[in-house]
Amino acid sequence: MKPHLDFEKPPFSLSLLHPKHWGIWLGFLSLAVIVNLLPYSVLLTIGRSLGKIAMHFGKGRVHTARRNLELAFPRMTSEEIDAFVLENFKNTGAGLAETGIAWFWPTWRFKRLLVTHDLQPLREYDKQGRGVLLCCVHALNLEITARAFAILGLPGYGVFRPHTNPAYNWIQYWGRSHNGNLLVDRKDLKKMIRVMREGHRLFYLPDHDYGRKKAVYVPFFAVEDACTTIGTSILAKMSRCAIVMGSGFRNQQGRYDIIADKDVTETFPLDDQVAAGALMNQHVEEVILRAPEQWMWLHRRFKHESDQSAKGARRYQ
Repeated sequence: MKPHLDFEKPPFSLSLLHPKHWGIWLGFLSLAVIVNLLPYSVLLTIGRSLGKIAMHFGKGRVHTARRNLELAFPRMTSEEIDAFVLENFKNTGAGLAETGIAWFWPTWRFKRLLVTHDLQPLREYDKQGRGVLLCCVHALNLEITARAFAILGLPGYGVFRPHTNPAYNWIQYWGRSHNGNLLVDRKDLKKMIRVMREGHRLFYLPDHDYGRKKAVYVPFFAVEDACTTIGTSILAKMSRCAIVMGSGFRNQQGRYDIIADKDVTETFPLDDQVAAGALMNQHVEEVILRAPEQWMWLHRRFKHESDQSAKGARRYQ
């Protein structure tokens, strides 16, 4: 296994134990205790119940989810959308329990949840010493997926946004990195490229609307002009890495199907950002459709329109 690159971690200091941070420490300590004491099935039930309750306090998010589905799947009936949104919120609540499991469960227990499928492309590139852009999606159980790859001997670097609260940020970094993965600030393009040039894996999520800057407008589900990042093209072209699609959705048995079997390196058009964005969206759709109710439909995926004069999130009004 290649040695990790030595990137700066959030430092721990006594200031993180200041009384103003006690609420955060207590919250995560409680989560750690609860997920280790209760059976997995009970944790899932509690999480899904909390997600359902949250619908009553997050009307804006409910509206966003509904609009996303109306735009992405125009043939869905209102009743189908209502049922889908309910399930999506339940899975959002379950995501809290899954985060606690990913961060705080011992490895021997965590492994019991995993169903390993074809990971051969990743293992082959690992042998070759070639870096990989492992393209995943904003699954509500994403923390589970990231830890699973590390436990299966395929750790990588996650792209993350540092939290403004230093105590939360330290806990977040520890939770995501103490099992083998490390993190790179989402604004640090140079380090991302270095990761893959050095033969490591970078977890990358190209499925959200990150704004008009460095974006193209290409089809995503039924929306013909979905604002789509060109980050995949930039990273792949500058690092000459491989590109593999990955996922880790929860199945009907309550276990997680860890998959990274689609190698799109040879077909990815590095010199055409529009074609690359459109092709990546097709691959992302395929991944999402493995378990669409477990994707983050609460995000305004179609906020930015190709019409530059459109102000705000007109599609969500």
